[in-house]
Amino acid sequence: MVWLLAVPSRQGGDLDQPVPVLRPQDIFRRFWPDVRPFRVWLTISLVLVVVAPLLDAGTIWLYKLLIDDVLLVRRFSAFGPIALAYGAITAVAGAVEFADSYLAAWIGENFLHRLRTRVFSHLQALSVNFFDRRPLGDLLSRLTGDLSAIENLVLSAVTETAAQVVKVVLFAGALCYLNWQLAVVSAIAVPVCWVAARFFSVRIKAASREIRQRSASISTVAEESLGNAALIQVYGRRDAEIARFAEHSRGSVVAELAATRLRALFSSLADLLEVAGVMAIIGMGVWELTSNRITLGGLLVFLVYLAQLYSPLRGLGQLSNTVHAAAAGAERIVDLLDSRPEIRAPAYPAPLPRSCGELSVDRVSFRYPETAANALSDISFTVAPGRSIALVGASGAGKTTLTKLLLRLHDPADGAIRLDGIDIRNFDPGQLRARMAAVLQETLLLDGTIADNILAGHPGATLDDVVAAAVAAGAHDFITALPDGYGTRVGQRGRLLSGGQRQRIAIARAMIRDAPVLILDEPTTGLDAEATAHLLTPLRRLMAGRTTIVISHHLATVTDVDQIIHLDHGRITETGTHRELLAANANYARLYHLSH
Repeated sequence: MVWLLAVPSRQGGDLDQPVPVLRPQDIFRRFWPDVRPFRVWLTISLVLVVVAPLLDAGTIWLYKLLIDDVLLVRRFSAFGPIALAYGAITAVAGAVEFADSYLAAWIGENFLHRLRTRVFSHLQALSVNFFDRRPLGDLLSRLTGDLSAIENLVLSAVTETAAQVVKVVLFAGALCYLNWQLAVVSAIAVPVCWVAARFFSVRIKAASREIRQRSASISTVAEESLGNAALIQVYGRRDAEIARFAEHSRGSVVAELAATRLRALFSSLADLLEVAGVMAIIGMGVWELTSNRITLGGLLVFLVYLAQLYSPLRGLGQLSNTVHAAAAGAERIVDLLDSRPEIRAPAYPAPLPRSCGELSVDRVSFRYPETAANALSDISFTVAPGRSIALVGASGAGKTTLTKLLLRLHDPADGAIRLDGIDIRNFDPGQLRARMAAVLQETLLLDGTIADNILAGHPGATLDDVVAAAVAAGAHDFITALPDGYGTRVGQRGRLLSGGQRQRIAIARAMIRDAPVLILDEPTTGLDAEATAHLLTPLRRLMAGRTTIVISHHLATVTDVDQIIHLDHGRITETGTHRELLAANANYARLYHLSH
């Protein structure tokens, strides 16, 4: 018995985050307001739920009439009306069942659609640091599988509870009407079944929570492994990845079997209680029949009503288990919705007119969470409108961190970054980023067409604008040489294109944005010398007339900027033009000579 009731403990690497443990009623109160748009339809569904068991009860009562008024007394003239009534009730019941099933599906799917969109919208508003800490596979598992748990808890549980309660009241009343003594005996099993349901529901919730977490870990491992297929094959990690996936899959099997054991044991116990109740009723019913306190038809119908009564009683017990199991998945959605973005718009954001592009970094320091040392310390510089500045230094010097601060993906711990004299924390982050264009170190493209990816920089632009941006970026020739031209799909993350082609599309995307501030973070990463040389012309064209921050290890790309800043371990060590820094013969000069 201990083995049957045991919930598996966590084994192997747990890839998902711990979630808060909540009561089902707390989750219900949390999401019940989301049902507001569907309350009228839900009310209609509840009415249909009430009508259905009434029709069932009427159908069963016709059997009593058939036995007592037709078969036993051999009065076959009464058969016609009973048959017509049976056919009419069956037709109405079929229509009610169809309407109820379709309406329940319509409400449930639209509720899920709204909730799914709400959770996805919330995720989009979270800071990038949140996604750095959370496995993508776990988030996808919550966004798909766990959301249905809320629908089960908030909608299905309501309608199912209403249906089962109506059936219990209706059939219990019918039993009392037929023979109250037998009805009292039949009620003995009710408290026993309720206690059993409470006992099993807590354990089923724990097992269901484990299933959800195991399922998320499978998704995480699969997403991570398949997303790095090239790395896995190059380093011969195939067997190791299969073993890792199998370990988490095996954990899911153990958790699922534990939940199945509990559900099966509860079902078997409910069957035993039901059989014991029916046997007791049959024994006492025979006695009542011989005493002429109930007719044969009444006894047979009593037994049918009793079966109909035990079914919703068992359903209520199983519903308790289902609700607690659904709560385990809903907890993971609550955990997401309770996450708050680190970067937020101020209550009253400053107006952001067309920017001149003056950018000022004033004594900025920054430290990543859970790290001991600053990534940036006391950084200060100013870029005049239309001028350019380059940030150079060894890997880990803090260059990319500074671009994240400029784009307000993080906020500085100390100091301030100002655009046209106003602290960027006073602006709405979305409006601020609309004034900036960026070509990032990792060239990110969406799985759409080339035109879609260029238009991402300015969704309201025309096709002529797209072509003009591609021409300026030096991408038009290779695009038109493709079979589908601007309609060519780029694949996930742009993997169907070469590195140079992806970079040119990214430059075209920045061109069409036409923002006053431009950030170039290692725009030539992964390109050879020839491809880099070909990319310099469109890059310079993009920089013309814009306030530009350039980060690059290829120092040949920064020799003609207005000012160069050398960073070392998050601090500024040198500032000047290319000629001035070469003449100083210090860190920058050493990097420049090494790169040549």
